[in-house]
Amino acid sequence: MVSQPPTDSFTEIERLYTMRYRSCYRLALSVTKDPGTAHDAVQEGFARALARTSDLRDGRALEAWICRIILRCALDSRRRPGFDEELLSADVSFAWLPQLPHPDRDPELAKALEALPPRQRVMIFLRYFADLPLSTIAELCDTRPGTVSATLAHAKAALAGRLASRSDESRRADA
Repeated sequence: MVSQPPTDSFTEIERLYTMRYRSCYRLALSVTKDPGTAHDAVQEGFARALARTSDLRDGRALEAWICRIILRCALDSRRRPGFDEELLSADVSFAWLPQLPHPDRDPELAKALEALPPRQRVMIFLRYFADLPLSTIAELCDTRPGTVSATLAHAKAALAGRLASRSDESRRADA
């Protein structure tokens, strides 16, 4: 049985916009690499969500549904004429986001993040930088919350190992 959308979709979408704008913006920015284009993608994504609330099949999945719309808007913006393709890379690039470890500010962490497999890197980004709950990440990545938890655990272990080994190397170099 499919749940109905929230009875007051506008209010719920407005609440999500107020509470989650920054994480939605960071999500769009990870795709577009351009602050203005990312802002436009978030605005367009929420506007599309408001116009198509009847498309929402499960009210509990509202946040994931909106994130998907925003991701599509961000990807669509890359196809528009005049978009600077040189801004893009194949994977999520953490250096473009001011809240994330920039190679100049924390080179070890930036290198460790870039060394993760793409799936782990994306889930780390969605959880810790976009601040999305596990259930939303599972919806976005088309997987189960348990798989998200396991992937995050493996990613954190890999990061800890890389950071510990780099710390040991730098201590030996200083000695």
